Amino acid sequence: MFDVTKSLLQKLELNELNTQNIELFVKRDDLIDEHVSGNKWRKLKFNVEQAKTLKKYGILTFGGAYSNHIVATAAACHQSGLKAIGIVRGDELNEDSNPTLRQCADFGMELHFVSRLDYAARYEKSYHEELNFEFPNYLIVPEGGANYYGMIGCQEILKETPNDYDYVFVAQGTTTTSIGLALALPETTKLLVVPVLKGFDSLGEMKSLLGYTGFESSMIDDVLAKVDVLDEYHFGGYGKYTDELIDFMERVFSETRLPLDPIYTGKVLYAIQDWLLKSDIKNKRILFVHTGGIQGGKMIAKKEGRRFS
Repeated sequence: MFDVTKSLLQKLELNELNTQNIELFVKRDDLIDEHVSGNKWRKLKFNVEQAKTLKKYGILTFGGAYSNHIVATAAACHQSGLKAIGIVRGDELNEDSNPTLRQCADFGMELHFVSRLDYAARYEKSYHEELNFEFPNYLIVPEGGANYYGMIGCQEILKETPNDYDYVFVAQGTTTTSIGLALALPETTKLLVVPVLKGFDSLGEMKSLLGYTGFESSMIDDVLAKVDVLDEYHFGGYGKYTDELIDFMERVFSETRLPLDPIYTGKVLYAIQDWLLKSDIKNKRILFVHTGGIQGGKMIAKKEGRRFS
């Protein structure tokens, strides 16, 4: 449905790393689609296929007021002929509260705004039973596409590359993408995840999602053994950023024309450079998985009067 061949493999030259003989590549999943870009389509692809196979009316999912995931779900369902329902955190909101929600509505998504207390129950089985009764014959997809089909879809990212890197770097939110990558890694490659939430238990959350989706404990241990966590690059927490990060992204954009956002991808690339310089690692091949977020990046760039997307 969406052309993943648009996801180019771009070699990136960062001046600071020239003396370390580092080959740094970027998997440009941000180029897949304007609305269903980055890891969004990877996590939705098999959920969309499952909804069609089961002859569901559509997909029901969850998100905040500025969720890239619900926009992507709305666009993917619109493109595939499925209906879409979005359960949105914040009962004070409506479909015209911001451009994100307006876009969801324009794609035909039926938006339901719930209190933060009700939204907190989004993972509970009893709440899903209520939703199934209220909205029968919809496939319920967790927030961020964090389910088995999302993880399997993210495995395909590395299958479109030589997959012969020493290190693979990715931003971490729900852990779905990082688990998919870890499942696809060869034994000689290490996955370094950069959580964008302050105090996030990366390995614990990965273990929980793997267990929830049916993986056995021995396989879970094998997957987590491939992962290292760089948890010092959240810049204050989710949605937070500093002038130092913005300056870095602006310089990268000026030198390479690579668009970044300060919520996810900017933090990862900053972490890559900082980690390499501090580690004094040389003669390695590295892949940075660009997970999109450019829509939000452009909004922040406009707000800050800067150019990094």
